[in-house]
Amino acid sequence: MARKKRGFSTFSLSFLDIMSCGFGAVALIFLIIKHDVDTRADLQTENTNAEVTMLDEEIRIGKEGLVALRNTLSALDQEHAEAQGLARRILEDVNLTQGKLDEFSSRDIEAEIQRLKEEKEQLQTEIEKLKAEDQQRGQDALRYTGDGDRQYLTGLKLGGSRILILIDSSASMLDEKLINIIRTRNMSDEVKREAPKWRRATATVKWLAAQLPQQSQYQIYRFNTDVNPVLEGTYGQWLKVSDQKQLELGILNLRKVAPTGGTSLEKTFHAVNGLNPRPDNIILITDGLPTQGMSQPKRNTITGPEREKLFKSAVDLLPKGVPINVILAPMEGDPMAAAHFWYLSQITQGSFISPSKDWP
Repeated sequence: MARKKRGFSTFSLSFLDIMSCGFGAVALIFLIIKHDVDTRADLQTENTNAEVTMLDEEIRIGKEGLVALRNTLSALDQEHAEAQGLARRILEDVNLTQGKLDEFSSRDIEAEIQRLKEEKEQLQTEIEKLKAEDQQRGQDALRYTGDGDRQYLTGLKLGGSRILILIDSSASMLDEKLINIIRTRNMSDEVKREAPKWRRATATVKWLAAQLPQQSQYQIYRFNTDVNPVLEGTYGQWLKVSDQKQLELGILNLRKVAPTGGTSLEKTFHAVNGLNPRPDNIILITDGLPTQGMSQPKRNTITGPEREKLFKSAVDLLPKGVPINVILAPMEGDPMAAAHFWYLSQITQGSFISPSKDWP
C-alpha cells in the first residue's frame, strides 16, 4: 500500500531550529555589546575620578595661593600706610625747617657764621697752646709722680731735638760725706742701689725724662771710669721719646746700677763726640770734678789741682755750640767743683742747678 505524503507546516522542526539559532545569535551579540559598554564605562569612570582628583588638588593649591596673596596684600597695605605716615612726618619736618629758615634773615646767618669762625679761631689757639705745653713736657712719654708739683726749675733748658742725659755712677754718688762713701762702697750692691744720694740721682733722671718733648730723640749714658748706655746695644744711637716702653725700660735698668769706681769726664765727653748727629742739648748730673782721664792713674790718690786739670782737658773734647746744663749734687771735699761747672754752663749758654735734698 502506498505511503501517504506528509503535509508541510511552517512550524516544523527545521523552522524552529533556524529560529532558535537566530535567537541565540541575537542573545550572544547582546551579551557582547553589553560587556563592552561596561568596560568602557569603567574606564571613563577611572579617568573622570583622576581628573576630579587633579582638579581638587589644583583647587587646594589655588586656595593656598589665594591665602598667601591676601596676606601679601595685607602686608603691602600696612607698608603703604606706614609710608604715607612717614611721608607726612617728613613733610611736616620740612615745613618746620623751612619755617625756621624763614625766621633768619641773611644778616643773622652772616652773624652766626662769623661767630662760629671766631669760636674756631679760639679753639685753634687753645690747641696750639696745648701743643706748645706738650713740647715743653713729655708727660705722655713717661709719667712721674712725686710730692707736689716740682716743675719750678724754670732755668733748666729741656728743649731740643736730640737730648743727651749724662749721669755720674761713680762711688762718690753713694753719699755726701767721704767717710760714708768709703763705708758704703764696701757693702753689697743692694745697699749701694738704695743709697739716698744715688736714689735722688736716678729720680732726677726719671723726672727729666718725663719732661722731654714728645717729638724729640734722647740718649741716657751712665759714666764712671767707663761710659755705657742705660739701654744695652744702643751706644751711639738716638732713641725716640715717644717710645714709652723703651724709655721706662731705660729708667728701670738705671735703678739696677750700683755706683762704683772713679770718674772720667774725658771718656764721657769723648763718647758724646761719637754721637751722630751730635746732641743739641746735654744735661750732666754729677757731684764733683773727675778723678782720672782717658787712662787709669798710677797712684790711688789725686790732688785738687790735678782734678781741675783733668776737668779742663775733658771740656776741650766737648762739641762746640752745644749747651751744657749741670745738675750738681753735694759732695764733701771738692770745693772747686761748683765754680768750674757753673763756668762750663755759662760759656755754653746752659744752666747750673744745685737742687735741694727733697728734689725731685
